[in-house]
Amino acid sequence: MTWSPMFLIRWLHKWFGLVLGLQFLLWSVSGATMALLDHHKVAAEDAVLPVAQSAAPADPLPLARVAEAVGAPILKLQLKPLYDAWVYEATTPQGVRLVDATRGEVLQIDAAKGRELAVARFSGSAPVRSVERVEKTTLETRDIALPVWRVEFADPDRTTLLVSADTGEVLAAKNDTWRLWDIAWMLHIMDYRDRQSFNHPLIVTVGTGAAWLALSGLILLFRSFRRADFAWVLAPLEAASARRRSDPKLKAAPEAAAKDAH
Repeated sequence: MTWSPMFLIRWLHKWFGLVLGLQFLLWSVSGATMALLDHHKVAAEDAVLPVAQSAAPADPLPLARVAEAVGAPILKLQLKPLYDAWVYEATTPQGVRLVDATRGEVLQIDAAKGRELAVARFSGSAPVRSVERVEKTTLETRDIALPVWRVEFADPDRTTLLVSADTGEVLAAKNDTWRLWDIAWMLHIMDYRDRQSFNHPLIVTVGTGAAWLALSGLILLFRSFRRADFAWVLAPLEAASARRRSDPKLKAAPEAAAKDAH
């Protein structure tokens, strides 16, 4: 069997199209899904209330008392509101510690406190469905610092607030709209494990195959046309050219111009 260059291109184009066709469909469907979903709802912007504005304590704890309560070298110190109280957030080599700004007590963000902070920031009225401490990276927590308290509410969107177990801040909000968007994102970038990278070997390989499919299709496109396919364009042009050659006046004009030039 003789494999001419065009036969090989046609054969490869057919099989590349068969293999890549499903991925083209997934790219189209996932891209349309992400475009159609409301990005405000994906980000769950309406699920989280802004931080309550309360007056700072008039007589906060002296820094010496803060250092004593922390009991470790302080690299950074910040006075900030935490729900209905003000705290000192002290960054130490061992991590972040919270100290009540008026009483000097060291605060722990345990399950009960994490639940309380999530309820205070949740804009809905649904009850808490579950509270879970997350210490290993999951799909929902892949972009935030751990550990966190995952507080899920029993609303139709399964809204989940992720509360830092160190600082008590609400770091992110997730819901079913975001979960659907995340699946579409996974299918679009073809990162089926971490759902983060769009330049991994798989997508580079598929992208290269898609480029070859387009190039080979362009070659086959030009090879598939014949002169007869363009008769509707060429026929009027050829007829006009024939009339020009047969018309004595039009034929004499170039000759007269040539004589005048001499």
